[in-house]
Amino acid sequence: MTLDVNVNGQRIEAVWHGPSPDRAPTLVLLHEGLGCVSMWRDFPEKLAQRTGYGVLVYSRPGYGKSDPVKLPRPLDYMEREALNVLPQVLDQAGVRKTALVGHSDGASIATIYAGGRQDFRVRGLVLLAPHFFVEDISIESIAAAKVAYETGDLRARLARHHGDNVDIAFRGWNDAWLDPGFRNWRIDDAVAHVRVPMLVLQGKEDQYGTLAQLRLAETDSYCPVETATFDGCGHSPQNDRPAETLEAIAEFVHRVLTLHEGLQPAA
Repeated sequence: MTLDVNVNGQRIEAVWHGPSPDRAPTLVLLHEGLGCVSMWRDFPEKLAQRTGYGVLVYSRPGYGKSDPVKLPRPLDYMEREALNVLPQVLDQAGVRKTALVGHSDGASIATIYAGGRQDFRVRGLVLLAPHFFVEDISIESIAAAKVAYETGDLRARLARHHGDNVDIAFRGWNDAWLDPGFRNWRIDDAVAHVRVPMLVLQGKEDQYGTLAQLRLAETDSYCPVETATFDGCGHSPQNDRPAETLEAIAEFVHRVLTLHEGLQPAA
């Protein structure tokens, strides 16, 4: 089901799977730096089926079928997305109780929001391949993506998902990360201020980050942190190891979203 969401005068592409927020908790999916609704593939639908919860997935401004934005993106674009866009999406979708499920940039945005706002609707975070700080491996892979976009078929492949937004989506992400001023970006403070349980999942062959990201969550977080790593898995656990990722998320969110509620997990 598509939703009518408008944030700061911009139309947001949003899709809902599963039960409405008055019938069950909601899992809110936050996409990666080159992602959008369609790039989640069938993961949202499978997540709704596996958990029995509603799943809200949306494309941030400048991505997918959402309205475009002006470039360049500011270097604090993730902070702005977390604090200015995400809460309005939650409000307009009628979300009552949720776990935020973020991938890559989306995981960073989820962390910034949970660590910067006291929103009692948010009961847990699921972070897939998060970025808490910038690593050399991140910059190297993002620089390689620029070459692939300019000389290879990456632009054509992304255009199937982003349409007229393809250059905005890519340049907004790529130019920000490759800006020298972004090299010192980090969100340790947000991690330390999160007050809900976290599940962090990462592939051992992640080309955009090392397990140092996962270790920072374990050492800096005040709240419970559960972690899992997957062999034979790159930057997208939901694509590379879908069965294990679905199972890990379902087990975690059933615990954090039914705590003290007496609700029964879906079979």
